[in-house]
Amino acid sequence: MRSRKFLKAEQARLVWDAPGLLAGVDEAGRGPLAGPVVAAAVILDDTRPIRGLADSKALTPLQRERLHDQILAKALCCSIAQASVEEIDTHNILQATMLAMRRAVEGLRLKPAKVLVDGNRLPTLDVLAEAIVKGDALVKAISAASILAKVHRDRLCEQLHVEFPNYGFAGHKGYGTPEHLEALQRHGACVHHRRSFSPVAAALARTAAGTAQVVETLSAAPTVFAATVEAVHLDLRAAP
Repeated sequence: MRSRKFLKAEQARLVWDAPGLLAGVDEAGRGPLAGPVVAAAVILDDTRPIRGLADSKALTPLQRERLHDQILAKALCCSIAQASVEEIDTHNILQATMLAMRRAVEGLRLKPAKVLVDGNRLPTLDVLAEAIVKGDALVKAISAASILAKVHRDRLCEQLHVEFPNYGFAGHKGYGTPEHLEALQRHGACVHHRRSFSPVAAALARTAAGTAQVVETLSAAPTVFAATVEAVHLDLRAAP
């Protein structure tokens, strides 16, 4: 079994790393039941430091908003990309996340010499890349990417709330909170829900079962309805 010291050494910077621009990459929205998964890539400018960069989950919404604007203003370049609900349901959430990350890196105006990605998985890239567990708290460029991705996705969820206010997207941001699960139970799934996620699949199954029951009930007595219409028609025709 490998020692902790050896595992730590595996994450150290490689001595043959190519010099050049360094990009940080992170995502937001792997766990929610609705909406796209969003990824961001950021190349910071060492001559224009940004104070307060940290894992987006450790920041308040107001702090994230302020840092979001500073990152866009001071970074050398930034890119935000996403994978749609359809792509999540087709490829699974992990592959969709990797797809969004790759799109974010490819969208950078400047090409980095190396990419640092939060987590333990790497998207397919044409540049040197390294995965760093808890990188959003350890690497400033990844922290910046996590903030951009989080703020961008939160804003998308606020737009979804305007379109579908019954689900409360502005509050829970698509996560499976009791409020969201109750809304799924009451209203079924909307077009922005991830159908491959089990709570959404269960809601769709309930809706389908309810529709089938209504259709069966209506089709059970078509003759009675037809006879009523016939009788009314005859009465009207016989009237003076």
